[in-house]
Amino acid sequence: MASDPIQIGVVGAGAMGGGIAQVVAQAGHQVILADARIDATSKAEEDIGASLGRLVEKGKLTSADRDAILGRIQFVQAPLDDVHIYRACGLIIEAIVEELGAKQILFAKLGATAAHDAILATNTSSLSVASIASAAVHPERVIGIHFFNPAPILPLVEVVPWLGTKPEIVTRAVQLAAAWKKTPVVASDTPGFIVNRIARPFYGEAIRILEEGIADVPTIDWAMRKHGGFRMGPFELMDFIGNDVNYAVTRSVFEAFFYDPRYRPSLTQRRLVEAGFLGRKSGRGYYDYREGAIAPQPHQDRELGSEIFDRILAMLINEAVDAVFLRVASVRDIDIAMTKGVNYPKGLLAWGDELGLDSVLRSMTELQHEYGEDRYRPSPLLRRLVGERRRVTA
Repeated sequence: MASDPIQIGVVGAGAMGGGIAQVVAQAGHQVILADARIDATSKAEEDIGASLGRLVEKGKLTSADRDAILGRIQFVQAPLDDVHIYRACGLIIEAIVEELGAKQILFAKLGATAAHDAILATNTSSLSVASIASAAVHPERVIGIHFFNPAPILPLVEVVPWLGTKPEIVTRAVQLAAAWKKTPVVASDTPGFIVNRIARPFYGEAIRILEEGIADVPTIDWAMRKHGGFRMGPFELMDFIGNDVNYAVTRSVFEAFFYDPRYRPSLTQRRLVEAGFLGRKSGRGYYDYREGAIAPQPHQDRELGSEIFDRILAMLINEAVDAVFLRVASVRDIDIAMTKGVNYPKGLLAWGDELGLDSVLRSMTELQHEYGEDRYRPSPLLRRLVGERRRVTA
């Protein structure tokens, strides 16, 4: 590699790129953070400084530490064509717009100019790593290294090799993520990887329950917090993430899975996005965040709350079991991903064993019988485990 610790390039100085730059600079790397947009890198410098300042206030860093970390980041405004600035980098992480064409153009340029042993990583959350790698001169050096937002806070990193990634690149990426004090998990190059695939029912089934008129938004959120121990309900979380972002990921996963009804997007969410009700960032979403707005109160009906929670949890566990069945990731990595990536109170597979897989299968079978939809089909592995009286985590 170019140096020890290696110099790292980050392409794209948005919230994610800036966060990644902060993480690796805190770990001791020299960093080049570049963006073509005017003022993007100056804003990133300001945001990183503020983030580090909060750590100083909390006593987690000294002022000298903050200054040293900022000093390790070189902020550059440069067009995407100017990838020569990354020549000395042993790892280059792409964090640009989530558009396949733009990423392919960038990786074609990086592959032609980067050091011969440099790792080329994409931070994509839902696009095919193989498709991105196909544009590179040396696709065997391309891998997904997917951080979660905000990168300096959330511990999970999904390491995603495609079919042609060299095994040593996977090992090196996992080692680097661990050295950054992150929790790495290895996922196959399938739509949504681990978290964005398995978490779809948390949002989608909550919206379905709302659309059916079973419960309103605050009641569904209350049910998941009260009965499930989730830190945020699905609608609170969608408003926090941004309904446009959540809808885009859902559409991407749905289309990538050849329109599997299990991942079908919601018309309700589409209408919110079309109306500009994007959540907290726009002032309105499922909730009204404008000044003077009165927060709606949930109907704290324990029986209804339990019904809502049981239905959504069964969908989540079934999805997690199916991810094991289709070898998306190991049992261990799936449970780590859901607790570290989206703060679920328990790993879904361990939760399923605790609840009883026969209970999960019964819930899924009843839903499929009631609705007659493939959306509710039980995983073949779930059926097999129940039939053989085995645990998924055994």
